[in-house]
Amino acid sequence: MTLDAVAALQAALRAPTVNDGSGAETQAFEQLHEALREHFPLLHATLDLTPVGEHGLLFRWPGSSAENPVVLMAHQDVVPIAGVWTHDPFGGEIVDGVIHGRGTLDDKGQLVAICAAVEGLLTDGFEPAYDVWLSFGSDEETTGAAARAAVQELRNQGVEPWFVLDEGGAVAFDAFPGVAAPIGVVGVAEKGTTDIRLKVTGDGGHSSTPRQNGPTARLARAITRLDRMSMPVRLPAPTVEMFEQIAPYAAKPMRPVLANAGRLAPALARLLTRLGPEPAALTRTTVAITTLEGSPAANVIASAASAGVNLRIMVGETVAEVVERLRAAIGDKQVEIEVVRAGEPSPVSPRDEAFSLVTDTIAEIFPEAVPAPYTVMAATDSRFFYEISDRVYRFAPFRMTAAQRATIHAADENIRVDDYLDGIRFYRRLIESL
Repeated sequence: MTLDAVAALQAALRAPTVNDGSGAETQAFEQLHEALREHFPLLHATLDLTPVGEHGLLFRWPGSSAENPVVLMAHQDVVPIAGVWTHDPFGGEIVDGVIHGRGTLDDKGQLVAICAAVEGLLTDGFEPAYDVWLSFGSDEETTGAAARAAVQELRNQGVEPWFVLDEGGAVAFDAFPGVAAPIGVVGVAEKGTTDIRLKVTGDGGHSSTPRQNGPTARLARAITRLDRMSMPVRLPAPTVEMFEQIAPYAAKPMRPVLANAGRLAPALARLLTRLGPEPAALTRTTVAITTLEGSPAANVIASAASAGVNLRIMVGETVAEVVERLRAAIGDKQVEIEVVRAGEPSPVSPRDEAFSLVTDTIAEIFPEAVPAPYTVMAATDSRFFYEISDRVYRFAPFRMTAAQRATIHAADENIRVDDYLDGIRFYRRLIESL
């Protein structure tokens, strides 16, 4: 089974499932689905499959009871190739015990690990205590339409999951300054992802006769003001709990500070803003200028200039109040602010029996890790599942170094074979423990 599971991941990585609008993605998803059928025949013979969305897959594994159903999630699609790769991003090569390829961490490694765990349990004749649903979206990196379709299908069938588990956390090494132990971070909430467009219009013309305060200049000034603005900082409850959990494993000078994170939250939040972009993002809404558009030629003054801005909105805030904060910071009524896509922060999932089941399994499979709740900075398909469940958690059962985390959405994404196999063990044990 070990060799089959590794070969299955290699086959999945070789399907270039990038939603780039080229028309080639349909063939790539068909290639991936064929690989899954080939490597996991019992899963496909035993579980009920409902296609959802364009290429999404929703499997039901009937348990001995229909109460307390569970949803395990992953997504099939990957982001486009970026940067210069040492190994073929769609080759699935194994070198020195490391599997290389786009999707090893985000998120085919997780998808194939779930399938391998289910296949192994079926081989052993295991029946889960409750229904287990597998939801594999096909457009998480773009629209999330397949996940929304899966939610609608589950609602139509009257399914109210006891809990949902998706990507988002990991067994993270080098995650926090002064904490040597790896942290098994389990996302209990995620920031809202919102895209806005800044736009300025005015008189264009030839560059030989420029006017002051044209659209490009006004836009540049607005961007500079956004870049310099300070968002309010605070520590939401999951972050406070995380620090309290990891306090005993921190360097001695940090222990009393983290252990009293609730009481010292304002001061700790201000400290985190000075420790770098990642710690700072734990404390506030972030603003990133991502795209720019202006004149079509070097000798043409733009009659319109625009910028794309991506917001990651802090738990406890709203899109509307953040947009008003941006408007006040820009201070120019001629700069239009259009909300292109609004995504509110998720609710916060409870830390109860379901959460403990996940963290207990982490402790068993990864005894070196300290399980802790946290707020996910990125968006996942799991956010749609709050419509049918209060307990939505995010954890990829893989060890990830800081260097590996930096390869997600970048070049040279990879996972160690042993870490991938431990991920399979995690899912197997989780299902056995239901």
